[in-house]
Amino acid sequence: MTQPPASESAVPAKLIEFLEWTIDTNASDLHLVPGHPPVIRWQGELMASSAEALTAEDLEPLLLSTCSPATLSRLQEQKNADFSLAQTIRGRNVRFRVNLFLTGGQLGGCFRVIPDAIPDLEWAGFPVPLAHRLTQLRDGLVILTGATGSGKTTSLAMIIQRLNRLGGYRIITVEEPVEYLFPREPNSVITQREVGTDVLSFADGLKYGLRQDPDVILVGEIRDRDTAQMALSAAETGHLVFSTLHTRDAKGAISRFPDLFSPEAQPAVRAQLAMSLRAIISQRLLPGVNKGDKRQLALEVMWNTHPIASAIRTNKLESIDNYIQTGRDDGMFTFDESVKQLWRAGKISRAVAEHNVRDTTYL
Repeated sequence: MTQPPASESAVPAKLIEFLEWTIDTNASDLHLVPGHPPVIRWQGELMASSAEALTAEDLEPLLLSTCSPATLSRLQEQKNADFSLAQTIRGRNVRFRVNLFLTGGQLGGCFRVIPDAIPDLEWAGFPVPLAHRLTQLRDGLVILTGATGSGKTTSLAMIIQRLNRLGGYRIITVEEPVEYLFPREPNSVITQREVGTDVLSFADGLKYGLRQDPDVILVGEIRDRDTAQMALSAAETGHLVFSTLHTRDAKGAISRFPDLFSPEAQPAVRAQLAMSLRAIISQRLLPGVNKGDKRQLALEVMWNTHPIASAIRTNKLESIDNYIQTGRDDGMFTFDESVKQLWRAGKISRAVAEHNVRDTTYL
């Protein structure tokens, strides 16, 4: 039914060398761009190799070697391709999320390392009580927001695995590409579908997923109207739906969601969102105190209380921040509060804290 991935033997030694460097340094990403040497992202910072700049002529065959026929066709048609790559590095099987793209008509690529196993909540710094509360939800929509690289995929994987381990859930994921692989657990059934390989789009994954008796649905990203509408419909009809949006904070997600629709449809969408939304979790990863330390997770948490639902329905979003600030009894807290706790615990520097709060007098 699907094209096989590129074989490991087809990946040239030079690309293997770059991937080994990425793994050996414990980097999160490898950037291969024409006119630049190989560059990794290590603890949030870019570090260039001492090697010479890559030429388009040398780089293109390296990157194309990672493509299956189906991926190559998608790259030619759409000028971009997202897929996963499994490769043996230093005798160990390592998976990468790969994005190939054109820049100035030349091919470039980004390889993100996918960890071997889904991390523990404690290691990631994600509050266990928050994860417990999210997994106790029976239905509705939960959105995680944040910039690229802020840990949204990891947080969702930890939450979904918690549900998977609890048992009794039929779970469907629609991802582009599939990143974390969920283990088989007793009394749960989980299927992971990859956009471009198993299904044509996020919206189709949701549409047909609803016919597969799901309890929980993870859709990797809401990026268009059709996906947004299907996510709302699934949440309204008794399913628990998790997804992501690329926004800075909770208020931005509430604003962004209706903007995916035409102006005349937005009032109805806001009404649906006010009814179906359960929570928005916004994330940032902040540098640790010392260079090379693990980055620290800062969160903003918004639960959809009656006042917030009213603000969503009437589009009075300026009140959202105040509701979050005053909603501690409902389990809400702001980025400022989260950053302050990290600083007081000695996990980040004061300079990092001051750079990531709205009001420095709050520290």
